Amino acid sequence: MSDVAFEHAYAETNQVRLHYVSLGDGEPVVLLHGWPQTSYEWRKLMPLLADRYRLIAPDLRGLGDSSRPATGYDKITVAGDIWALMRDHLGYEGFSVVGHDIGAPVAFRLAADHPDAVRHLVLLDVPVSGDRPTDQTATVMPRWHHLFHNVRDLPEALTAGRERLYLEWFFQHGANVAGSFQEADILVYTRAYEQTGAMRAGFEHYRARSRDADDNRATLASGFRLPMPTLGIGGGGSRGRGELVVESLRRVARHAEGGAMPDCGHFIPEERPAELAEQLRVFLGR
Repeated sequence: MSDVAFEHAYAETNQVRLHYVSLGDGEPVVLLHGWPQTSYEWRKLMPLLADRYRLIAPDLRGLGDSSRPATGYDKITVAGDIWALMRDHLGYEGFSVVGHDIGAPVAFRLAADHPDAVRHLVLLDVPVSGDRPTDQTATVMPRWHHLFHNVRDLPEALTAGRERLYLEWFFQHGANVAGSFQEADILVYTRAYEQTGAMRAGFEHYRARSRDADDNRATLASGFRLPMPTLGIGGGGSRGRGELVVESLRRVARHAEGGAMPDCGHFIPEERPAELAEQLRVFLGR
Protein backbone atom coordinates (compact mmCIF):
# COMPACT_ATOMS: atom_id res chain seq x y z
CA MET A 1 0.00 0.00 0.00
CA SER A 2 2.93 2.33 0.75
CA ASP A 3 6.24 2.38 2.64
CA VAL A 4 4.28 1.93 5.89
CA ALA A 5 4.55 -1.62 7.26
CA PHE A 6 0.94 -2.69 6.72
CA GLU A 7 0.21 -6.27 7.76
CA HIS A 8 -1.67 -8.42 5.22
CA ALA A 9 -3.57 -11.56 6.20
CA TYR A 10 -6.56 -13.75 5.28
CA ALA A 11 -9.45 -15.17 7.25
CA GLU A 12 -11.59 -18.14 6.19
CA THR A 13 -14.91 -17.23 7.77
CA ASN A 14 -18.66 -17.14 7.06
CA GLN A 15 -18.11 -19.15 3.84
CA VAL A 16 -15.92 -16.42 2.37
CA ARG A 17 -12.17 -15.78 2.32
CA LEU A 18 -11.47 -12.24 3.47
CA HIS A 19 -8.24 -10.40 2.84
CA TYR A 20 -7.54 -7.72 5.43
CA VAL A 21 -4.86 -5.17 6.24
CA SER A 22 -3.88 -4.18 9.79
CA LEU A 23 -1.79 -1.46 11.39
CA GLY A 24 -1.19 0.03 14.82
CA ASP A 25 -1.80 -0.81 18.47
CA GLY A 26 -4.63 0.03 20.82
CA GLU A 27 -8.42 -0.07 20.70
CA PRO A 28 -9.68 -1.98 17.62
CA VAL A 29 -11.34 -0.10 14.76
CA VAL A 30 -12.57 -1.80 11.60
CA LEU A 31 -12.55 0.30 8.40
CA LEU A 32 -15.02 -0.66 5.64
CA HIS A 33 -14.23 0.64 2.17
CA GLY A 34 -16.50 1.85 -0.59
CA TRP A 35 -16.94 1.32 -4.34
CA PRO A 36 -15.02 1.41 -6.63
CA GLN A 37 -12.36 0.88 -4.03
CA THR A 38 -10.76 -1.73 -1.79
CA SER A 39 -8.99 -1.69 1.57
CA TYR A 40 -6.38 0.43 -0.23
CA GLU A 41 -8.77 3.34 0.35
CA TRP A 42 -7.53 3.66 3.93
CA ARG A 43 -3.80 3.90 3.12
CA LYS A 44 -3.61 7.61 3.99
CA LEU A 45 -5.74 7.45 7.14
CA MET A 46 -4.35 4.39 8.89
CA PRO A 47 -0.83 5.75 9.62
CA LEU A 48 -2.41 8.86 11.16
CA LEU A 49 -4.26 6.80 13.78
CA ALA A 50 -1.93 3.85 14.28
CA ASP A 51 -0.30 5.28 17.42
CA ARG A 52 -3.57 4.90 19.32
CA TYR A 53 -5.72 2.32 17.52
CA ARG A 54 -5.47 -1.16 16.05
CA LEU A 55 -6.88 -0.60 12.57
CA ILE A 56 -8.28 -3.48 10.52
CA ALA A 57 -9.28 -2.82 6.90
CA PRO A 58 -10.83 -5.82 5.11
CA ASP A 59 -11.67 -6.15 1.45
CA LEU A 60 -15.44 -6.64 1.40
CA ARG A 61 -16.92 -9.85 0.03
CA GLY A 62 -16.29 -10.06 -3.71
CA LEU A 63 -13.85 -7.16 -3.87
CA GLY A 64 -10.10 -6.62 -3.69
CA ASP A 65 -8.30 -9.82 -2.75
CA SER A 66 -11.28 -11.39 -0.98
CA SER A 67 -13.14 -14.29 -2.58
CA ARG A 68 -16.10 -13.72 -4.91
CA PRO A 69 -19.08 -15.93 -4.06
CA ALA A 70 -22.08 -15.76 -6.39
CA THR A 71 -24.46 -14.70 -3.61
CA GLY A 72 -24.54 -13.05 -0.20
CA TYR A 73 -24.24 -9.36 -1.07
CA ASP A 74 -27.09 -8.20 1.12
CA LYS A 75 -25.67 -6.19 3.98
CA ILE A 76 -26.86 -8.54 6.73
CA THR A 77 -24.67 -11.22 5.18
CA VAL A 78 -21.75 -8.88 4.46
CA ALA A 79 -21.92 -7.52 8.01
CA GLY A 80 -21.85 -11.14 9.16
CA ASP A 81 -18.54 -11.52 7.33
CA ILE A 82 -17.08 -8.62 9.28
CA TRP A 83 -18.52 -9.88 12.57
CA ALA A 84 -16.94 -13.28 12.00
CA LEU A 85 -13.61 -11.63 11.15
CA MET A 86 -13.56 -9.34 14.18
CA ARG A 87 -15.14 -11.61 16.81
CA ASP A 88 -14.40 -15.19 15.76
CA HIS A 89 -11.13 -14.83 13.85
CA LEU A 90 -9.45 -11.92 15.66
CA GLY A 91 -11.16 -12.42 19.02
CA TYR A 92 -12.32 -8.87 19.75
CA GLU A 93 -15.16 -8.58 22.26
CA GLY A 94 -15.84 -4.98 21.21
CA PHE A 95 -14.68 -2.59 18.52
CA SER A 96 -15.58 0.59 16.63
CA VAL A 97 -16.69 0.70 12.99
CA VAL A 98 -16.07 3.26 10.24
CA GLY A 99 -17.80 2.78 6.89
CA HIS A 100 -17.59 4.76 3.64
CA ASP A 101 -19.86 4.45 0.59
CA ILE A 102 -21.04 0.80 0.34
CA GLY A 103 -19.08 0.17 3.54
CA ALA A 104 -21.47 2.51 5.36
CA PRO A 105 -24.58 0.29 5.03
CA VAL A 106 -22.43 -2.66 6.11
CA ALA A 107 -21.28 -0.64 9.13
CA PHE A 108 -24.85 0.30 10.05
CA ARG A 109 -26.03 -3.29 9.78
CA LEU A 110 -23.11 -4.52 11.89
CA ALA A 111 -23.99 -1.99 14.59
CA ALA A 112 -27.70 -2.83 14.41
CA ASP A 113 -27.12 -6.57 14.64
CA HIS A 114 -24.44 -6.37 17.38
CA PRO A 115 -25.16 -3.21 19.39
CA ASP A 116 -23.45 -4.53 22.51
CA ALA A 117 -20.16 -5.06 20.68
CA VAL A 118 -19.95 -1.98 18.44
CA ARG A 119 -18.64 0.85 20.61
CA HIS A 120 -18.74 3.69 18.08
CA LEU A 121 -20.23 3.95 14.58
CA VAL A 122 -19.02 6.34 11.88
CA LEU A 123 -20.68 6.73 8.47
CA LEU A 124 -18.93 8.65 5.68
CA ASP A 125 -20.95 10.30 2.90
CA VAL A 126 -23.78 7.74 2.81
CA PRO A 127 -27.04 7.98 4.81
CA VAL A 128 -28.74 4.92 6.30
CA SER A 129 -30.77 2.96 3.73
CA GLY A 130 -34.44 2.70 4.62
CA ASP A 131 -34.36 5.28 7.41
CA ARG A 132 -37.41 7.05 5.99
CA PRO A 133 -40.89 5.76 5.08
CA THR A 134 -41.16 4.37 1.56
CA ASP A 135 -43.34 7.25 0.38
CA GLN A 136 -40.63 9.74 1.36
CA THR A 137 -37.79 7.64 -0.02
CA ALA A 138 -39.53 7.43 -3.39
CA THR A 139 -39.26 11.22 -3.80
CA VAL A 140 -35.44 11.15 -3.56
CA MET A 141 -33.81 10.75 -6.96
CA PRO A 142 -31.09 8.06 -6.82
CA ARG A 143 -27.76 8.69 -8.45
CA TRP A 144 -27.62 7.49 -12.06
CA HIS A 145 -25.12 4.70 -11.47
CA HIS A 146 -27.29 3.16 -8.73
CA LEU A 147 -29.94 2.51 -11.37
CA PHE A 148 -27.43 1.36 -13.98
CA HIS A 149 -25.73 -1.10 -11.61
CA ASN A 150 -29.10 -2.66 -10.82
CA VAL A 151 -29.63 -3.76 -14.42
CA ARG A 152 -28.81 -7.46 -14.63
CA ASP A 153 -25.78 -8.38 -16.81
CA LEU A 154 -25.68 -5.17 -18.89
CA PRO A 155 -23.13 -3.26 -16.73
CA GLU A 156 -20.84 -6.30 -16.77
CA ALA A 157 -21.02 -6.47 -20.56
CA LEU A 158 -20.45 -2.77 -21.16
CA THR A 159 -17.53 -2.40 -18.73
CA ALA A 160 -15.64 -5.59 -19.66
CA GLY A 161 -12.21 -4.54 -20.92
CA ARG A 162 -13.05 -0.91 -20.11
CA GLU A 163 -12.68 -1.09 -16.33
CA ARG A 164 -10.25 1.82 -16.07
CA LEU A 165 -12.35 4.06 -18.30
CA TYR A 166 -15.41 3.42 -16.16
CA LEU A 167 -13.83 3.56 -12.70
CA GLU A 168 -11.69 6.61 -13.41
CA TRP A 169 -14.80 8.61 -14.25
CA PHE A 170 -15.96 8.27 -10.63
CA PHE A 171 -12.61 9.34 -9.20
CA GLN A 172 -12.52 12.35 -11.52
CA HIS A 173 -16.10 13.44 -10.86
CA GLY A 174 -16.52 12.43 -7.21
CA ALA A 175 -13.65 14.33 -5.58
CA ASN A 176 -13.53 18.06 -4.88
CA VAL A 177 -9.87 18.01 -3.81
CA ALA A 178 -7.55 18.01 -6.83
CA GLY A 179 -4.80 15.41 -6.79
CA SER A 180 -6.56 13.03 -4.41
CA PHE A 181 -5.99 10.17 -6.86
CA GLN A 182 -2.61 9.74 -8.47
CA GLU A 183 -1.82 7.49 -11.43
CA ALA A 184 -0.51 4.79 -9.08
CA ASP A 185 -3.80 4.83 -7.17
CA ILE A 186 -5.88 4.49 -10.33
CA LEU A 187 -3.75 1.52 -11.36
CA VAL A 188 -4.24 -0.23 -8.00
CA TYR A 189 -8.02 0.09 -8.23
CA THR A 190 -8.13 -0.80 -11.92
CA ARG A 191 -6.10 -3.97 -11.38
CA ALA A 192 -8.37 -4.97 -8.50
CA TYR A 193 -11.54 -4.61 -10.57
CA GLU A 194 -10.04 -6.20 -13.68
CA GLN A 195 -9.92 -9.50 -11.80
CA THR A 196 -12.47 -12.08 -12.89
CA GLY A 197 -15.82 -11.46 -11.25
CA ALA A 198 -14.82 -8.25 -9.45
CA MET A 199 -17.03 -5.89 -11.44
CA ARG A 200 -19.97 -8.27 -11.08
CA ALA A 201 -19.43 -8.44 -7.33
CA GLY A 202 -19.38 -4.67 -7.11
CA PHE A 203 -22.67 -4.45 -9.00
CA GLU A 204 -24.17 -7.13 -6.75
CA HIS A 205 -23.53 -4.91 -3.72
CA TYR A 206 -25.75 -2.31 -5.42
CA ARG A 207 -28.35 -4.85 -6.52
CA ALA A 208 -28.94 -5.71 -2.88
CA ARG A 209 -29.84 -2.12 -1.94
CA SER A 210 -33.62 -2.61 -2.06
CA ARG A 211 -33.39 -5.64 0.20
CA ASP A 212 -31.02 -3.75 2.50
CA ALA A 213 -33.48 -0.87 2.81
CA ASP A 214 -36.32 -3.28 3.56
CA ASP A 215 -34.23 -5.06 6.21
CA ASN A 216 -33.30 -1.77 7.87
CA ARG A 217 -36.87 -0.50 7.70
CA ALA A 218 -38.10 -3.62 9.46
CA THR A 219 -35.50 -3.21 12.20
CA LEU A 220 -36.38 0.44 12.76
CA ALA A 221 -40.12 -0.26 12.69
CA SER A 222 -39.66 -2.34 15.84
CA GLY A 223 -38.60 0.80 17.69
CA PHE A 224 -34.91 -0.07 17.65
CA ARG A 225 -32.43 2.80 17.76
CA LEU A 226 -28.65 2.52 17.75
CA PRO A 227 -27.47 2.84 21.37
CA MET A 228 -23.79 3.64 20.72
CA PRO A 229 -22.40 7.10 19.87
CA THR A 230 -22.61 7.75 16.13
CA LEU A 231 -20.83 10.21 13.84
CA GLY A 232 -21.98 11.13 10.35
CA ILE A 233 -19.71 13.10 8.01
CA GLY A 234 -20.62 14.11 4.48
CA GLY A 235 -18.50 15.85 1.91
CA GLY A 236 -19.32 19.55 2.12
CA GLY A 237 -18.26 20.29 -1.44
CA SER A 238 -20.40 20.06 -4.56
CA ARG A 239 -19.68 16.33 -4.92
CA GLY A 240 -20.49 15.24 -1.37
CA ARG A 241 -23.72 14.58 0.52
CA GLY A 242 -23.22 17.30 3.10
CA GLU A 243 -25.53 17.17 6.14
CA LEU A 244 -27.62 14.25 4.83
CA VAL A 245 -25.52 11.68 6.70
CA VAL A 246 -25.84 13.14 10.19
CA GLU A 247 -29.51 13.95 9.57
CA SER A 248 -30.06 10.28 8.75
CA LEU A 249 -28.26 9.14 11.90
CA ARG A 250 -30.40 11.44 14.02
CA ARG A 251 -33.42 9.44 12.85
CA VAL A 252 -31.95 6.04 13.73
CA ALA A 253 -29.61 6.62 16.70
CA ARG A 254 -29.95 7.85 20.26
CA HIS A 255 -26.72 9.83 20.04
CA ALA A 256 -25.71 11.39 16.71
CA GLU A 257 -23.26 14.12 15.80
CA GLY A 258 -21.35 15.27 12.75
CA GLY A 259 -21.90 17.49 9.75
CA ALA A 260 -20.25 18.37 6.47
CA MET A 261 -16.51 18.50 5.84
CA PRO A 262 -15.81 21.74 3.94
CA ASP A 263 -14.32 21.65 0.45
CA CYS A 264 -14.53 17.86 0.25
CA GLY A 265 -16.29 15.55 -2.15
CA HIS A 266 -17.43 11.96 -1.82
CA PHE A 267 -14.02 10.34 -1.19
CA ILE A 268 -13.39 11.76 2.29
CA PRO A 269 -10.62 9.33 3.44
CA GLU A 270 -8.58 10.07 0.33
CA GLU A 271 -9.40 13.76 -0.06
CA ARG A 272 -9.11 14.93 3.57
CA PRO A 273 -7.31 12.19 5.56
CA ALA A 274 -5.72 14.53 8.13
CA GLU A 275 -8.99 16.32 8.90
CA LEU A 276 -10.84 13.01 9.11
CA ALA A 277 -8.19 11.54 11.41
CA GLU A 278 -8.52 14.48 13.78
CA GLN A 279 -12.32 14.13 13.94
CA LEU A 280 -12.01 10.40 14.55
CA ARG A 281 -9.48 10.91 17.35
CA VAL A 282 -11.89 13.22 19.17
CA PHE A 283 -14.94 11.04 18.58
CA LEU A 284 -13.41 7.62 19.25
CA GLY A 285 -11.50 8.92 22.25
CA ARG A 286 -14.62 9.68 24.27
